[in-house]
Amino acid sequence: MHATRRNAWLGLTPEPERELPHAVALLRGRSGRADGIEAERRRVERLILHGSRRSWLGYLHEVAELVAEVAAGGALGAGGMLGTGGALGEGPPGPGDVEAALVAGEVVLAHHQMLIGLPGPAYDQAAADRALLTRAVDRLRHLQARPVPAAHDPETGWR
Repeated sequence: MHATRRNAWLGLTPEPERELPHAVALLRGRSGRADGIEAERRRVERLILHGSRRSWLGYLHEVAELVAEVAAGGALGAGGMLGTGGALGEGPPGPGDVEAALVAGEVVLAHHQMLIGLPGPAYDQAAADRALLTRAVDRLRHLQARPVPAAHDPETGWR
């Protein structure tokens, strides 16, 4: 019974391991490099195969913070990176950043909502991240729904 309780987090859903590596690599500014996506995939795999519930929730907390930074407009500062929009703090996130953050945010939020069905304190421990992600996902959906302003090229006009 103890091993089942301790490892119950492993049976929630496969979406995080399928969806997060690409999205998180993009948010970390490594999307253009296949090795960035592969490194993120290996990290997730390591956590699932050798990690604990605590280390897994720690990783998902990092992802939640990345998502929240994009939703807030990318004002993280010198250390953080974004993909298509450039380094965080270098202007608003691009459409690719918003899309990646929305995917990651929805996946982690769904995961954290499912924790209620597991034994132990994980659901309560993830409460702050659920609240953060709920606000961030709402904001990202709003950002995604806004039309992209036309760009003006002096040689060809508006596009």
